[in-house]
Amino acid sequence: MDYGDSPEEGAFRDRLRRWLTEDRSWSSASSTDDEYWTRQASWHTALFEAGFFALAWPKKWGGQELHHTFEVIVDEELARAGAPPKPSLGYLIQGISRFGSEELCDRFIPGLISGRDRWRQGFSEPDAGSDLASLQTTAVLDGDEYVIEGHKIWTSYSDVAEWCLLLARTDPDVPKHRGLSVFAIPMNQSGIEQRPLRMINGVSNEFGQVTFDGARVTAENLIGEPGQGWALAMTIVAFERQPAELGYVARYAKTVSELEGDVRSDPDSTRREIAEHIAWAHVQSEMLRLHVCRRLSERLDDPDGGVHGSIDKLLMTWTEQSVGQAARHAAGSATSQAGGDSRLGTYLYSRSQSVMGGTSQIQKNIIATRVLGLPSN
Repeated sequence: MDYGDSPEEGAFRDRLRRWLTEDRSWSSASSTDDEYWTRQASWHTALFEAGFFALAWPKKWGGQELHHTFEVIVDEELARAGAPPKPSLGYLIQGISRFGSEELCDRFIPGLISGRDRWRQGFSEPDAGSDLASLQTTAVLDGDEYVIEGHKIWTSYSDVAEWCLLLARTDPDVPKHRGLSVFAIPMNQSGIEQRPLRMINGVSNEFGQVTFDGARVTAENLIGEPGQGWALAMTIVAFERQPAELGYVARYAKTVSELEGDVRSDPDSTRREIAEHIAWAHVQSEMLRLHVCRRLSERLDDPDGGVHGSIDKLLMTWTEQSVGQAARHAAGSATSQAGGDSRLGTYLYSRSQSVMGGTSQIQKNIIATRVLGLPSN
């Protein structure tokens, strides 16, 4: 397998490097700071307008119809420059494009890709996280509209999103997996209340919780058919778990690069234990980067990725938590005092990776039964 750039890829990489050097408006904020999340919208827009976002998507929606390797080049160069990773939206676009009508796709996806419209994902609930099919939010048809009642939690950007991709129960009389549907619901209406969630790392505007009390959505905004919600949700979750779609590889590499820079600036004051943790984080990040390259080759034959997304998710979890451990050990070192709070925040956030997007235990069950073919009982 050749991981080198083709001439076209090399020219693209050079252009991206020049752009990152010439425009440093992205610099400074840490992902453990509210400012970082506040600036996500402008960063999305800047990447899109410069031609470095949504590269593999159809041109009619604002993409460039390039190979997925160009997305990896963007991830790699953002990490090399110390820039934030690109916003994670591909999994939402996958869900809408695979289940929505052509009219709905043309209506919603261009704004999603360009950053003109901000979206949030309304799946998890206080009592329905890993067991998502047990969700209690309801959508009851009233004329040509659905009335929404329920409570969602861990919703990204819920304080600024104009739209929510909402998973709700439309039929309570069938098995729980079959009675779910997905809607594109406008957030700016009465009957919707958003409250921020303050994270353990101090960030308060990345996630929120949302209550729906008589909110309404037109039946035209149903994505797919009634009852297709579970299939659509699992499609989104499968792509959400893939590091190639999330750009997490760039985020991990960025943190490791910063930690290595601390060590190089004052190697004599770095304890051996800290250096070993940083070295292991480097190994894990590089392992994940190469795994993503391999998965991109595999996706030429299997675009859906299938259950192998669970393997991706486990590797991603191990990598993030290794990077988090390295950041925690470095937080108290003399060379990292200035960034101690963000280092500790990186560690605290990494602990959630084994839960969000499907717990590690669930991923292992999926791998055992659906990849290895082991019995489920």
